[in-house]
Amino acid sequence: MYSSFSLLSLASLALASPSLVSVSSEVGDVIRRALPDSPSGGYAPAEVKCPSTRPTVRSAKNVSQQESDWLRTRRGNTVQPMIDFLRGANIPGFDAQTYINNHRQNLTELPNVGIALSGGGYRALMNGAGFVAAADSRVAGSTDQHGIGGLLQSATYLAGLSGGGWLVGSIYANNFSTVPQLRDGSAGSDLWQFSRSILKGPKENGISILNTASYWDDVHDAVDAKRDAGYEASITDYWGRTLSYQLINAKDGGPSYTFSSISRSPGFNDGNQPLPILVADGRLPNEKVVALNSTVYEFNPWEMGSFDPSVFGFVPLQYLGSNFSAGSIPDNERCMSGFDQYGYVMGTSSSLFNQIALRNISSEKVPSFVTNAIEGLIERIGQANDDIAVYHPNPFYRYNTKTNPSAEETTLTLVDGGEDLQNMPLHPLIQPERGLDVIFAVDSSADTDNNFPNGTALRATYDRTAEPISNGTRFPVVPDAETFINKGLNQRPTFFGCDPKNYTTGGRANGPLPPLIVYVPLMAYTAWGNVSTFTMSYSDADRNAIIQNGFNVATMGNGTTGDMSTQWRTCIGCAVLQRSMLKTNTTIPAACQECFQSHCWDGTTDSRPIAGGYQPNAVIGIQETSAGVSSRAGDFNKVLGLVSAVVASGLVLVI
Repeated sequence: MYSSFSLLSLASLALASPSLVSVSSEVGDVIRRALPDSPSGGYAPAEVKCPSTRPTVRSAKNVSQQESDWLRTRRGNTVQPMIDFLRGANIPGFDAQTYINNHRQNLTELPNVGIALSGGGYRALMNGAGFVAAADSRVAGSTDQHGIGGLLQSATYLAGLSGGGWLVGSIYANNFSTVPQLRDGSAGSDLWQFSRSILKGPKENGISILNTASYWDDVHDAVDAKRDAGYEASITDYWGRTLSYQLINAKDGGPSYTFSSISRSPGFNDGNQPLPILVADGRLPNEKVVALNSTVYEFNPWEMGSFDPSVFGFVPLQYLGSNFSAGSIPDNERCMSGFDQYGYVMGTSSSLFNQIALRNISSEKVPSFVTNAIEGLIERIGQANDDIAVYHPNPFYRYNTKTNPSAEETTLTLVDGGEDLQNMPLHPLIQPERGLDVIFAVDSSADTDNNFPNGTALRATYDRTAEPISNGTRFPVVPDAETFINKGLNQRPTFFGCDPKNYTTGGRANGPLPPLIVYVPLMAYTAWGNVSTFTMSYSDADRNAIIQNGFNVATMGNGTTGDMSTQWRTCIGCAVLQRSMLKTNTTIPAACQECFQSHCWDGTTDSRPIAGGYQPNAVIGIQETSAGVSSRAGDFNKVLGLVSAVVASGLVLVI
């Protein structure tokens, strides 16, 4: 039976797969980034010299020129990793090297791979981390017989939302370090030290309350500096600053780090890493529920904006905070930089956690000067807006005035990317302009009453592509939640879109096929990773166990669970190749046909109500920690109360 808090110790994981205890080709210390480049030297934006061609908002009819130029390098750099990955997949009767080399002169014929990591707080970060570790050829054990190592090196895009966005953000904030490096940190670092709530701050020697006060003093000073620079602050500023202490390996959580600096970082700039994307939703002030037709915004290293026809534009990320009007910065306006502070961007994608922080803040002895400041914000903006991130000036002010719902608003308000039920960041990856062939959708959503996913996030994206807001995107057909549970589609990795004719019909005529979706839901293999979204701290043992469980989910228990698990690496290779083979009129190998027969949703449904609720068993087996279930039952009941309180407020929760 399930338990939200019964976790497995790291030492017991050998029964399923290699433990994540080492990195195969890198030093153990996480590497610090070289580009803390805010012009103020801190959290606040500051004026910079405008470039000779003043920044403008560009149309979203294509990807940016920067992305297009980068893609040529990145796609070329994925060729050898993809050969290595597909050779390791060992598809009988298929010569991976010959196939890739025969098509390498036309990169559009080669597999274009994306990875999407869902929201769900620390649960999503840790489960997603297990998947990323399994996909990373630098991690020891990832390229073993049943591993999927090399998938990350073959990928073009890596997208995250909310908790998944924390993982993506942390990886790139720390020079694309591996998951074991991030988990283990370095001497004197607070990186991934989840045993102490971010509301208390980093663990230091001395009296806790004094350390907490000093920590919040630094956070408060940073937010005040942003106000002093003439910018409006929101609760997301406080949330983003605290989040950074755990996710960025730099003094005070790297207040001068910017998201746009990724574009100038060696490694990424050289096309040796996938393109990171974070996702947020647009919401007009005082709206409570974010509908599926709300505008979806993305943040990538060069730009922030949306492909949706409502806005259909992108602004240079480096110049957020400048006073754009009708698509450009007027000649009499200054160019500003540093608004895209790294923690603030991660906080924007996870702004629903503002409310979690507010509901926990009194129990963590946060200093009164902070609580007074936050209460003042709430009094001014109203309780309905405590989950927003404020982007003022609005970069899309008077841009696309006929369709942009915020065109006449001087402030753009963004919220957590999962508030429209699309709790996986699929939107940027299904854009026809990006031409992805396969997306690995890692779902850590808490859709059921015990915090497991049931396909709600997939279904939301599917439903949205049938609406006018979709702007020509296509998506494979996805069944209802009952079918996911009754047919076990959330209890094993499942492929959607194997039949390239079975997708939403709203796409552009003669447009590209929608990508194949490899759905990898959170399951209990060796640990109950279905912890509550609202749990704010984890012991190192529990953290490691949930990450290892995610590794086991990604590898189907290292090929130990039956149901084609011994061919899982082969089937992953087949999924990567499927659209490419269709484009090149290549006969699908018999082994791949067998994989698709086993892993593809067959299109049938079973919508019977779930009697007694969803209660999965562990796939391999759980060894209880010393904490056990009973010692945390009270905490679990408290969490359920928090969930009820948030739901009662009118907000939709899927994370």
